[in-house]
Amino acid sequence: MRSAFLLALLASAAHAQGLPADTASVASESSARFEVRGYGVVNYAAYDWDTDPARRTAMDVERLVLYPSVRLADRVTLRAEFEIEHAGTGSTLEFDVQEEFGEFEQEIEAGGEVVLEQLNVDFAVRPSFGVRVGKVKVPMGLAAVNDEPNEYYTTTRAEAEATMIPSNWYEVGVQAYGRAGAFAYVLSVVNGLDSSGFSSANWVQRGGQSRFETVTAENLAVHARLDVALADETSVGVSGYVGDSADNRPRPDLEGSAVVGIVDVHGQVERGPLTVRGAALVGWLGNADAVSRANRNLPNALGVRRTPVGSQAYGAGIEAGVDLVRLVPSLGGVGDRLDVFGRIDTYDTMASVTGDVFDNPRWQRTTYTAGLNWRPVGPVVLKAHWSHRLLGTTEDRVENTASLGLGFEF
Repeated sequence: MRSAFLLALLASAAHAQGLPADTASVASESSARFEVRGYGVVNYAAYDWDTDPARRTAMDVERLVLYPSVRLADRVTLRAEFEIEHAGTGSTLEFDVQEEFGEFEQEIEAGGEVVLEQLNVDFAVRPSFGVRVGKVKVPMGLAAVNDEPNEYYTTTRAEAEATMIPSNWYEVGVQAYGRAGAFAYVLSVVNGLDSSGFSSANWVQRGGQSRFETVTAENLAVHARLDVALADETSVGVSGYVGDSADNRPRPDLEGSAVVGIVDVHGQVERGPLTVRGAALVGWLGNADAVSRANRNLPNALGVRRTPVGSQAYGAGIEAGVDLVRLVPSLGGVGDRLDVFGRIDTYDTMASVTGDVFDNPRWQRTTYTAGLNWRPVGPVVLKAHWSHRLLGTTEDRVENTASLGLGFEF
């Protein structure tokens, strides 16, 4: 019986190659006692925005991520992830004309910080079943698993997903994972979000608990993900998240619940020189008007935006690229890959509102992006793109951005 099961796994190994190469659903295959992996991103952006004509050209050492791991025993590994953002530490000042009425806003959780994103002990019992305990990744959507610079085309991560939900989503809890043939799954029970960080522009994206020394766990959340490999380099999947966020606020200032529910579908295909990948997600927030009223009365010292919150949000993004090196063999001398790509994102972080909350069309956004990715060698990618964002308002609705980027992994 056991032999038959192993044969079935081997027979489906080719399909398994199409599953997302993410540590959330697979144990490390390294036999090293200690190893460090990582990647980094450096970006440049020039802006021509109707909404902020004075916005200045910027360069950003966006992040350096290090993944150290130590094999503690056979099938037991200690994993960590350190992220150095914006080449610094401590708080920064942000000039935000969109949500802070042109005031300077002190950012504690963003900009110039060193973060321990992940710290867990991984018990890889067998390929089809493992357990992690500690601070773990919550893999929603496609951006969560395609998070290294060689795994997406734009200089920054997928816009719709990164705007609506935490782009680096890690929580404390217990997580089961595994792969069996063409299927990969992740099941998590973790601490819930904190609704004091929710906002008009970013919905629940800033709801991660990073402002205090400890994480409040009055409300827990459940997360599940299933990916299916349809063929080599081809997969589809679905993720879901549900959890209350009312009792994880810094103080008990919200009566009733504030349940967050999110569902997404995602997929990616690689056929010869062609790559297509995309994701769509929709989310709901219970008692959003009560959350908006409570957030309005939060103190400035918290560093949150205190803007109204939508009761429903949605987003979708799809990108397609062609590798010219594989399409035109005579270009083989230019490097490992040369991709031209196009991308469309559409999302609304206030798709629905409740109570007296104003449904601001400013937060309905559609972005068209086109550009190039050049990999002179496999681990290094140089990027260039131009994006054209349209807002849901009737005037001052165009935001054009030209961007260059460097990414590497090791």
